Amino acid sequence: MKLKALLIVSMVFLSGCLDEGGDSASSDAVLFDGPSSTITMNVYHGENLNNATANYTITITLNHTAAPMHADNMRKHALNGNYDNTRFHRVIDDFMIQGGDFENHDGTGGYAADWYGFCNGQNDVAKDDCPQSDWTVPDEADNGLLHVPCVISMAKTNNPNTAGSQFFIVPEDSTPSHLDGVHTVFGTVTEGCEHITSISEVETDLYDRPIVPVVIHTAIASE
Repeated sequence: MKLKALLIVSMVFLSGCLDEGGDSASSDAVLFDGPSSTITMNVYHGENLNNATANYTITITLNHTAAPMHADNMRKHALNGNYDNTRFHRVIDDFMIQGGDFENHDGTGGYAADWYGFCNGQNDVAKDDCPQSDWTVPDEADNGLLHVPCVISMAKTNNPNTAGSQFFIVPEDSTPSHLDGVHTVFGTVTEGCEHITSISEVETDLYDRPIVPVVIHTAIASE
């Protein structure tokens, strides 16, 4: 299973060019028709909802103009209920909080919500030849949006065009500019960014996993 890891060190990227004469796969996705939409996350910190020590409501405005495929992907995941009862599995103070692995809940799973023309980062594979678990979203990182406080961006592997379902959110006290142009920023926390900061400060283990789970109880997309 491929790891959807957030890049935190400098890496050399391959160009991803196709061999001469190769056929590119095309996207079947019908993208959201509008400049923006919202996702409302209801999040709790606790072993379960009933004994939670904190409850948060976070509103994210997705930018369908700057990152049409990434914004569409997250919206469809939310509409499908894929983010409900998933964890923020990776939390680093003064950096980011990461979630969205609806398969394994540990950072090793997740895939695109629709067919955007890429299979595990490659666009020379037809949809019928690509398992759904390998569907990915092509990079839209050069869209002018930067990693400033309170933005949401997409996690991926070390290779281009490998975003799936995992995302990360930047707290109020972080500006990870080294991720600009590498990871795709596709929205902004418009309500509750202080809660992102609070979550980023929870106690974690040696693998950056919260000791007490931080769970997205529901993620509701606007109509």
